[in-house]
Amino acid sequence: MKSKIHRATVTGAHLHYMGSITIDRALCEAVDLLPQERVHVLNLDNGARVETYVIPGKRRSGQVRINGAAARFFSKHDRIIIIAYAEVEDKELKGFKSRVAFVDKHNRLLKIREAAVRQHRLSLSASKGKTA
Repeated sequence: MKSKIHRATVTGAHLHYMGSITIDRALCEAVDLLPQERVHVLNLDNGARVETYVIPGKRRSGQVRINGAAARFFSKHDRIIIIAYAEVEDKELKGFKSRVAFVDKHNRLLKIREAAVRQHRLSLSASKGKTA
């Protein structure tokens, strides 16, 4: 995970739009979401999960609007999680940090949390000699 906005509130769902999710520009910058970046949007109220792309909205507007076909799965006031992922080479993991924004019910930024990625190595030798 590269970027996450946790428990944002949907401010609108516009079916007859070309697609995407419009997110307050300040929130995008807080978690390093880029214009046109692919994101997963998880609806905490109904379990829907869609993939779309980011359009930065007006700064400090609190806007989190679902556009296009995805609007069929979201309603105004639904609580959502927005996640972007990154592919990172092993050598880059040491300096890589994910960013999570926590927001209030009006999508105002409460705090940012950065977390370093922990490396886990799988050991093939642990499974040698074992039979199924």
